Amino acid sequence: MVVDAIPALQKRTIFKLLSKHPLQELINLPRTTLESYRLKEAQIDALLHPNLTQIEKNIDWLQLSASRDIICFDDQRYPPQLKEISNPPLLLYVQGDIGLLSTPQVAIVGSRNSTPYGQEKAYQFARELVQSGFTVTSGMAIGIDGLAHQGALDINGKTIAVLGTGLNNIYPKRHNQLAQQIIENGLLVSEFWPDSPAIPSNFPRRNRIISGLSLGVLVVEASQRSGSLITARYANEQNRELFALPGSIDNSQACGCHQLIQQGAKLVVNSADIIEEFNFVTSLNISPIPTPLIPQSDDHALLKHIDFHLTTLEQLLSRTGLDIINLQNQLVELEITGRIEVTAEGYTRRCEK
Repeated sequence: MVVDAIPALQKRTIFKLLSKHPLQELINLPRTTLESYRLKEAQIDALLHPNLTQIEKNIDWLQLSASRDIICFDDQRYPPQLKEISNPPLLLYVQGDIGLLSTPQVAIVGSRNSTPYGQEKAYQFARELVQSGFTVTSGMAIGIDGLAHQGALDINGKTIAVLGTGLNNIYPKRHNQLAQQIIENGLLVSEFWPDSPAIPSNFPRRNRIISGLSLGVLVVEASQRSGSLITARYANEQNRELFALPGSIDNSQACGCHQLIQQGAKLVVNSADIIEEFNFVTSLNISPIPTPLIPQSDDHALLKHIDFHLTTLEQLLSRTGLDIINLQNQLVELEITGRIEVTAEGYTRRCEK
């Protein structure tokens, strides 16, 4: 905690110091030794006279629950996978099942403005990956991230949420209940002090930890300016496997995935496409994933007019030539039988298994 609070001290300098001195020894070095490492006066003063108020706040946070911990870079519990990246966090504030840090993980990330198709696939892939022995890791954002966490939790699987805030400030607030579920059955992780607020620049930093903890990253939906593409870039830099789910060429939320595929990400259509890349992980329980059947639906004439991405009511009226009452009656039938997904914007045909 002391080293993490030193002003303007670059990570490479910190790691150089830690390679010469254990943390406990470092904070007790004389001023002359610290000066020999060309540290600035403010940095030396921070080491010799640490911010005790902030340290006491961290200790208070730690002592409020047995499920909380602070893991330093030189701690044996620090995940080896994360140590491999070029800019690993010095400290990890964690709450929940700390053992999950050493489990094989696949990250699932995607758009906050996700489509029903993307939401369904994030949920489905998460369920199937945890059934095969993976821990699903994501950033607990609205949209794809939240659905990935929930998909894992709903079948008693394990999930890790990496936050861009302190663990006392769950963000977004609507995920407070999800965060509590993760504390009970998974793990919350942050590199930021517990009371740190939601600062925009913290979220790209968070993304390098999501990919750094994982063997691979699946991007479900992403626009061309999506934060998920930052996670994908980190995955490439960290030599992690990168996967992308294709979507409609008319879906702006799929453009980022198509771009990743063009650049070499593996196109996936089911969880087996991901699992087969990790056969070397002997702890996995790899087996065929049973998927629920959706009633065969080719017999309904209206379905040929409904796309696998969003189709509006106006488009359906134009395509079918039906009157509004007849069309709506048929749409209700398809919704009841589970063959279409209905939203405020329109209708989406569900994929048949």
